[in-house]
Amino acid sequence: MHATITNTTLPSADESAIARESSRSLAVALDSRSDTQQFDFKTDKGELHSVTLPTSALRLLVEVLAEIGQGNAVSIIPIHAELTTQEAADLLNVSRPYLVQLLEKGEIPFRKVNTHRRVLYQDVVSYKQRIDDERRKALDELAAQAQELDMGY
Repeated sequence: MHATITNTTLPSADESAIARESSRSLAVALDSRSDTQQFDFKTDKGELHSVTLPTSALRLLVEVLAEIGQGNAVSIIPIHAELTTQEAADLLNVSRPYLVQLLEKGEIPFRKVNTHRRVLYQDVVSYKQRIDDERRKALDELAAQAQELDMGY
């Protein structure tokens, strides 16, 4: 699946305000125990339409609107999506050559399509989580050492 929804532009102040209000309004429906939620909306021509959403999709929509409401740009990528090495490098905030080194060392699984490497989004996120956990652990150990040595931190 290559359907990636990406909005790299930051929302305007008006869009952020509308997103914040929409997020709050829609969040009320999340308290329901129902698997689906039905919403009615009017088109710009005044026509009334109904739409039924899975509650899980509504939860995601509320999270997206909350992020936009905070002025953040949002990207939605399917978990099973395959990324190019550049997309994976961008996600990890590293250079593409460095990412290729990680792939060749076996740090992140990949497959080749002709001469091109493809990386599963899920594998990139797992790698990021793993290195973030290692960093957190190292920082905790440094903080503990600083406390033991009474370094004033």
